[in-house]
Amino acid sequence: MTDPSETKTDITALSAADTEEIIAVWEKSVKATHLFLTPGEIEFYKPYVRKYAIPECRLFGIREQDGRLTAFMGLSTDKIEMLFVTPEYFGRRYGSRLIAFAERQLGIRKVDVNEENTKALGFYQKMGFRIAGRSETDGNGKPHPILFLEK
Repeated sequence: MTDPSETKTDITALSAADTEEIIAVWEKSVKATHLFLTPGEIEFYKPYVRKYAIPECRLFGIREQDGRLTAFMGLSTDKIEMLFVTPEYFGRRYGSRLIAFAERQLGIRKVDVNEENTKALGFYQKMGFRIAGRSETDGNGKPHPILFLEK
């Protein structure tokens, strides 16, 4: 029997046509990992992600053989702006693969992470990122500190 983590999946470019799938992955992942956010805060961020974050990023994702989007990242010129994996696919190295792609193919060596998301911070540190700075608030002025990481 094949290990599901060994299933053939490729990293592909995503577009605005994939917005609804991207939002679905984002929302499932945030609810599973950003336990410091209230449901109201998640609803606050959702339209921001749809209207600003997605259109301003170069988007790449991993789809399963059946076509379902299960992980994605959004990149700016020099930084990973978003990286989310559907919870059922945690532990399959999809996040690691997306980071390696961003580094190898595009030379990206920066990412920001919510300080309160300790699992994500640990993941990025395991991937070789180090803390280079900190903000008391997020980009929307909310009291969720952000750590600036780089390699």
